[in-house]
Amino acid sequence: MFVASIAKELGEFDIKDVVRTICDKLIRRHPHVFGNASANDSDEVLRNWERIKAKERRDKHESTSILAGIPDGLPPLLKANRIQGKVKHVGFDWPAGEVEPLFTKLDEEIRELKEASQEDNPTHTAEELGDVLFMVVNIARRLNVDPDAALNMVCDKFTKRFQFMEECAKSEGKSISDYSLQELDAFWDLAKKQ
Repeated sequence: MFVASIAKELGEFDIKDVVRTICDKLIRRHPHVFGNASANDSDEVLRNWERIKAKERRDKHESTSILAGIPDGLPPLLKANRIQGKVKHVGFDWPAGEVEPLFTKLDEEIRELKEASQEDNPTHTAEELGDVLFMVVNIARRLNVDPDAALNMVCDKFTKRFQFMEECAKSEGKSISDYSLQELDAFWDLAKKQ
């Protein structure tokens, strides 16, 4: 509303133009609702949507890649999820209903990461780690799990457990750094039971 108000003052457009543009776009991109086209399922609707967007980009002489609209500045887990969701719309995805091939691919990516970690090439190691993370996001998407939320949940869980360990050390009048790794592992096991 604020931007539309400023634009109106400048004589560029107003809120009616914004609403009209949005309505036109929704009508244009939903020919199965507002036109003669048919779509058998939501996947077909999404494929049609992407095809129409590509034509709009072509008409504007923009990139026709379905990935062109994904902002570079997105957080990486969200960006990976968006990329995978976009390519799914054009049929480039793992077979529906099967999750085992994804775990097999994850095992392959982890093997490649292990091999890369033995080299003296941090760039290659980072690339292989990225492949592992990208595959984990793919699995999360297939399992309908938000990878950001899952990682955040685990960070919170780890924080609570570690803080429990710190409290254990404090109750003994020590700092956590005063303990051996084996002693810390014992605290960790106790924290997991809490």
